[in-house]
Amino acid sequence: MSKTKRALISVSDKSGVVEFAKGLAGMGVELVSTGGTAKALKDAGLQVKDIGDYTGFPEMLDGRLKTLHPKVHGGLLAKRDDPRHMKDLEEHGIGLIDIVAVNLYPFERTVSNPDVKFAEAIENIDIGGPTMLRAASKNFESVTVIVDPADYAPVLEELKSTGGEVNGKMRLRLAKKVFQHTARYDSLIADYLEGVTGVDGSLAPALTLSYKLASPLRYGENPHQAAGFYEERTDGLSLARAKVVQGKEMSFNNYYDTHSAMLLALEFDKTACAIVKHNNPCGAAVAESVAEAYRRALKTDPVSAFGGVIVFNKEVDEEAAEEITKLFVEVVLAPSYTGGALKRFSAKSNIRVLELPEMLTKPLKGFDIKRIAGGILTQGWDTLRVDVKSLQAVTKRKPTEEELSALDLAWRVVKHVKSNAIVYAFADRTAGIGIGQTSRVYAARCGAANAVGPLTGSVVASDGFFPFRDGIDEISKSGVTAVIQPGGSVKDEEVIKACDEHGMAMLMTKARHFKH
Repeated sequence: MSKTKRALISVSDKSGVVEFAKGLAGMGVELVSTGGTAKALKDAGLQVKDIGDYTGFPEMLDGRLKTLHPKVHGGLLAKRDDPRHMKDLEEHGIGLIDIVAVNLYPFERTVSNPDVKFAEAIENIDIGGPTMLRAASKNFESVTVIVDPADYAPVLEELKSTGGEVNGKMRLRLAKKVFQHTARYDSLIADYLEGVTGVDGSLAPALTLSYKLASPLRYGENPHQAAGFYEERTDGLSLARAKVVQGKEMSFNNYYDTHSAMLLALEFDKTACAIVKHNNPCGAAVAESVAEAYRRALKTDPVSAFGGVIVFNKEVDEEAAEEITKLFVEVVLAPSYTGGALKRFSAKSNIRVLELPEMLTKPLKGFDIKRIAGGILTQGWDTLRVDVKSLQAVTKRKPTEEELSALDLAWRVVKHVKSNAIVYAFADRTAGIGIGQTSRVYAARCGAANAVGPLTGSVVASDGFFPFRDGIDEISKSGVTAVIQPGGSVKDEEVIKACDEHGMAMLMTKARHFKH
């Protein structure tokens, strides 16, 4: 690459641009610029050529048209080592552009304002900027392209150390960064327009997803797996905005378990606590206080709770914090904490304490996405709620009010347990959880075996229907008095008869909660 002679600078984010331009000017580089950027550079005492003077064509259409010109794109795209390209430039009086520093209209920031008008969003769709960036990046072998102000200093340093050239490795790195940036920019626009026009229930022919790196992670589920947390732009509930009050950096497993525990805790309007280990609940409860909710949730399976993640849907006070610090805990998440609670947690500095006020105000948005070889599977989040107390019993005996409360709790929890799932519960807490079994009978046995105390008088929720009566026969051994399940099996009548024989009440939701 020959010595840098001309730079085109056109930026919305002007941080560091004056210093960058001064550095270039100090090396004898000609500066060409547009609109507000040109004014900022001139105000700083720099000699700048306006883009209209450079192209011989004025900016027009309220600034929509200014850099879309052969004198710009010819200077960016020409191959310096191709005589035909250079002859074309000479014939048409087009000069070379060696550096392009462009960052785009602030579309993401604009549409993040909930009150943004559609017309304002449209005007913040940059056209000339991405075109210049793409042209310069395509010709990275000859052109240095900068989209991130953080790269100004390294480029200046490189130019000074080499006498006016930028090495090919750096130019390639910067070009890759540009294409990642413009791809995300277009994805954000597509996502915004999809949201504005509404979703009619049909699947889009192409799914545009945009995530930016929020933080690298030490490793994934296992130490040999590289990992990172990429944040999406959303006005819905986001763990990316959780404040880490204390503790070490979050790990891959910490984030995944905290997500699951948070969704479970948010199932309840009453004060609730959810404890999750290895992405499955090992206890959930409701109570009048957060401390009591925690004690009840812990009672389900105190062994598995060791090293788990704990989430509350209400402010955590000092009493709850004192109880929690008696156990080894990876993460605690809540909408807020009292000063006394934070003081208690500070004595256990290894506990990651996260605060996320928007838990109580923002809904879950977007898609639930699962990666498979060769593609992704998308689905809506499982936010279905069932009014358990409005369901009609399909058995001879109807559930009591106490049983209805227990069935409601169990049904809210079973949604968050890996299939096949069986949840034993009382009105205020889970009592035994059967997780991820290949048979519903096995899940029933597993849940009973995991229970710390007696299950007599408990109820059961099943995430899918009972295919045979054997599941009912199994849970009856534990003294279960009522069941809630989707129904829909060809053996429903046989299952209902089994409940009647055991004196159980049964509700059918006609909705299932598989989770794989």
